[in-house]
Formats: sequence, structure tokens, C-alpha cells
Amino acid sequence: MATHTMPCPLPGTFYRRSAPDQPPFKEVDDMVAVGDTVGLVEVMKTFTPVTADVAGKIAAFHVENEDAVMAGQPLVDIET
Repeated sequence: MATHTMPCPLPGTFYRRSAPDQPPFKEVDDMVAVGDTVGLVEVMKTFTPVTADVAGKIAAFHVENEDAVMAGQPLVDIET
């Protein structure tokens, strides 16, 4: 299997869930399809979905919920 690392699309704050009382979009070992939301990046109260660009299984998250992120920073590894 190959591992694909998804980069952060823009700088901001990374969220793994849509709201504090909601479950994470995806967990390690979850399967994802192209277009599935794996998190959100918030910049100045604007939330941008981070969607899988390949299908496979989530192998790792490089950042935690509510971590500050930079554009291009690795976010998620997906085994394809």
C-alpha cells in the first residue's frame, strides 16, 4: 500500500469535528472516499472543509483538534 499525505490548504485552525459536541468527521482506521470531509480549517470565522483527494484508509492525523496550521503542512495520511 502507498501512503498519501494530505496538505493543509490554507493557514488557520484545524478542527476534526463540526462542533464541540459532535463526533470527529473521521478517525484513524476509518475508510474514506474522494470528497469525504476529514476536517475543517477556520480562518476569521470562515470554515473551509478539508476533503479527501484519494480513497483509502486514514493512517494518521499529523495535527490535533484546534491546532494552528499553516498552508502546506501535513494534515492526514491516507493508505491507498
